[in-house]
Amino acid sequence: MTRRKIQYWVIPPKANSEFAASMEEVLETYALPYDAAHPVVCMDEQPVQLTKETRVPIPATREHPRRVDYEYERAGTACIFMFTQPARGWRGVSVRPHRTKVDWAFEMEALLRTRYSEAEKVILVSDNLNTHTKGAFYEAFEPDQARALVKRLEFRHTPKHGSWLNIAENELSSMTRQCLSGRRIPNIETLRKETAAWAVSSNERQRGVDWQFTIEDARHKLKSLYPKIIV
Repeated sequence: MTRRKIQYWVIPPKANSEFAASMEEVLETYALPYDAAHPVVCMDEQPVQLTKETRVPIPATREHPRRVDYEYERAGTACIFMFTQPARGWRGVSVRPHRTKVDWAFEMEALLRTRYSEAEKVILVSDNLNTHTKGAFYEAFEPDQARALVKRLEFRHTPKHGSWLNIAENELSSMTRQCLSGRRIPNIETLRKETAAWAVSSNERQRGVDWQFTIEDARHKLKSLYPKIIV
């Protein structure tokens, strides 16, 4: 029996007007000139399985690499929240034990209170997950504070099956490859330390994100996503 390789991919729908509308809104957002009063911020999140060693690894020598036992112990899970401001090449990473509406609301409140305290309104690019909603703030804060936070956010949701449009997802992918891949992270404290170090290093090395895919490109290269207009 011949085994065939399978490549898992995010396959967008065909001729979907809602997909096209959301895609163009996000692409138009990325094309906006930098405005400190209305910064564009992308966010995404990723669950992580924490694991710890069951045997002490053998240190590397000149003859052999570091040796780690195949067996490991699951140590719970955590969630990484990634925030990035493409125009300034900034990314911030936060780690929490859970990924609920309240967790997301707390992360957004901290961002608005600190880095973007002077911004009039933050344009937020994120996926349409049911935890990324205005209502989440009302589950975490009193109504007056929740309303004040909502008024300082303008949502730009990526379309379903269009997560590739979110620059924060690309940053998460880079962080996973450069910081977490092939490693066993035993606890949240270590995960926070390692991801924070990655963010600092990345911010020092990279200034901005060179996003080049435009609405014109989408209309030319992704024609199948647009409904056929019948007159």
